[in-house]
Amino acid sequence: MPYGSIRTEDQLRSLIQGFLAKGDTGTDFGFAVVLQETGRAIGCSRYLDIQPQNRALEIGSTWYSPAYQRTGVNTECKFLLLRNAFEVLGYQRVQFKTDLRNERSQRALERIGAIKEGLLRKNMIMPDGYARSSVVYSILRDDWPTVKEHLQQLMARSY
Repeated sequence: MPYGSIRTEDQLRSLIQGFLAKGDTGTDFGFAVVLQETGRAIGCSRYLDIQPQNRALEIGSTWYSPAYQRTGVNTECKFLLLRNAFEVLGYQRVQFKTDLRNERSQRALERIGAIKEGLLRKNMIMPDGYARSSVVYSILRDDWPTVKEHLQQLMARSY
């Protein structure tokens, strides 16, 4: 992640406070991922680079507690975020970016129906100094009916 490893509760608190402050700018909006059965927070995701004038935004900074990785949580969260973006906010484009080295994230995006658009070469310097290249994916409003049906089928199988 562009903000580095989070190893302590204080680091997590600081990160979340930073996310909340970015929300005040109107270009970011964070979501807590809460497990309904327990009411416990298990992760987060954000709308980033919100561009109302272009009806476009990015979904990113998504992470889950290790116990909920590779479960139906990500599918359901992406479904809810995408449904809100397309059906409530009326956006036409949702994009995702992931580190070129993060093949698991790329597979997850492809699994939900995102289309790979290309590579941004060395577009970001990571906290450790590494020059990250990002793979860009998107889902367009035109794609949404098919992606929505696919996600609903995936969720029905996981519950």
